[in-house]
Amino acid sequence: MTVLRYIVNALQIIFALSLVIIVLLQSGKQAGLGSISGGAETFFGKNKGRTIDAVLSKYTSFAAIAFLVTSVSLFWLISQD
Repeated sequence: MTVLRYIVNALQIIFALSLVIIVLLQSGKQAGLGSISGGAETFFGKNKGRTIDAVLSKYTSFAAIAFLVTSVSLFWLISQD
């Protein structure tokens, strides 16, 4: 059980650091071009699923879910002792 706890603890640290890095890499919602941001958003809205922000958003969801799963499993492993 202790080896499994070390593995889950290492995974949790990796997911926590990746979650912080991915969130910091994302641009804010207000990062537009000023007065033409509305027109640019509708023009580039067709390729929204392929932008870097969309990919980072998917990675953020994965990292958050993985962090939650490792947190719950680590709690369960610690409570078994």
